Parts: sequence; C-alpha cells; structure tokens
Amino acid sequence: MEKIRCGWCEKDDLYRKYHDEEWGKPVYDDDTIFEFLILESFQAGLSWYTILSKRENFRKAFDHFNYKKIAKYSDQKVEELMQDSGIIRNRLKILATITNAQQFQEIQKEFGSFSEYIWRFVDGKPIDNKPKTLKDVPATTEISDAIAKDLKKRGFKFMGSTVVYAHMQATGMVNDHVENCITR
Repeated sequence: MEKIRCGWCEKDDLYRKYHDEEWGKPVYDDDTIFEFLILESFQAGLSWYTILSKRENFRKAFDHFNYKKIAKYSDQKVEELMQDSGIIRNRLKILATITNAQQFQEIQKEFGSFSEYIWRFVDGKPIDNKPKTLKDVPATTEISDAIAKDLKKRGFKFMGSTVVYAHMQATGMVNDHVENCITR
C-alpha cells in the first residue's frame, strides 16, 4: 500500500507541517492542551486552516495561552482583543476563552491536572481508529459527546461535541490518520 498523507492537509506547507508534527500525537501537558482547547473553540463555525494560519497571532494576543493570566482578563483586555485584526474578533469566543481558563483551573484543582481529567475519558491511552479514508472519520463520537456534556456542566463555553472531537484529534486522544498515512 502506497504511503500518503491524510488528504485534508495537502493545501500547503503550514497544513502539512501541522499534520506531520502535531495532529494525532498524544499531548499530556496542560499548557498545550489548553492552547488547543482555545484554538478549537475559536474554530467553531470556521475552518481549521483559518485558525492555524492565525495561531502565532493568537499566541501573542492571548499571552502565550497562559490560562492563569487569561482567567484574570479585564474588560479593557477584551476590548484590546476586539481590536486585534490578527485573531478572530468574536466577543462571545473571547469571553468564552476567559471563562474556559477559569474553569480549566477548577478542573486542575479537582483532578490534579486537566490532562488527568480529560485523558480519563479514554482510559489514559489514545484510541486508534485506523480509518481507511477520510470519509470514515467521524465528526463526533459517544466519547466526545460525554466530554462536551461534562465540560458544559462545568461551565465551559464553545465546547460542543464537534469541537471536543477536533480537540481529541489535535491532542492525540484519538488517532484518525488514514490507514496508509506516512505518519503511521
């Protein structure tokens, strides 16, 4: 079987680099998990490429995704972010980011780390779906439904099942690289 890349990433080098070096690789550190939570929440209703191309702008605008700082953002900081053309200027998503940073820390207090909390949904190890084609990759699963429901109960915003499943893919909780992908 000829080795290829997953078809979704062939748009350009930015996508290929993300696919080859990050997507589907297990992430257990809270800082990176939080970064992807924020990026995925901003993706809601948009393409991942849009978010990925603005990732460095997001990093600068949101204090390198420092959830402790973000949790304390003032109304003035929200207004600064609303003027930042390098990010997605959606007030509800910006406010959700602040709320999510606060709730992220609450989960850390309860579980010791956010990683401990979220990885328990997959028993601490990645699910390898081995899809034959991109058509075999779901947008949601029962697990992403359960995580999204729990996050919502805990006060998270913009964390529906589709966003959560994309987060699971990004952080390697699930491996949805097609069966003959070069990264397998």
